[in-house]
Amino acid sequence: MSIRHSLLALLSEGPRYGYQLRGEFEERTGSTWPLNIGQVYTTLDRLERDGLVINDGDDGDGHVVYRLTDAGHAEVTSWFAAPVVRQNPPRNELAIKLALALTLPEVDVTAIIQTQRAASLTVLQGYTHQRRTAAAELTDANAPEDSTAWLLVLDALIFETEAEVRWLDHCEGWLSKRAAIVRATRSQTHASVSETAEVAR
Repeated sequence: MSIRHSLLALLSEGPRYGYQLRGEFEERTGSTWPLNIGQVYTTLDRLERDGLVINDGDDGDGHVVYRLTDAGHAEVTSWFAAPVVRQNPPRNELAIKLALALTLPEVDVTAIIQTQRAASLTVLQGYTHQRRTAAAELTDANAPEDSTAWLLVLDALIFETEAEVRWLDHCEGWLSKRAAIVRATRSQTHASVSETAEVAR
């Protein structure tokens, strides 16, 4: 997730201070990806260093306000215009867990898959319920734009979770096929050994 570009996008609407930026980011994304306030201010310091924002000083209430520079506006425009490139996918803890489990003979990989599938389906039900509620609220013509944004975030979460469940199903099917191949190979090897022993007699 690009916190840098998210903050720049929010600042494109006008000057804000750190707590405002954090609050607005979480409100517009349904608090799905909570931000640490220290992370917000560290990012603002870097954006200022890079010439993308300017520290506008104190707002009178003790808050340091930041605003976009022309370079900051250009960066936001460029971010929205460019596709998200997935050259270096983020670490997927579940994929890492299964990959390692497959290399350790004492670990029950099937149990891991079944436990995760149950948990993922529970999460999926929660997202689906939230989406129904959000969609019902959107029937009101006065619903804020944040409601539409939250609905789209929920759709993304639902699709990701559905994909995870499908992947777990695929993993379980692949493991079953692999186990069948191993059993068949061992059976053939055992039969060959028995046959050789019989001939040797």
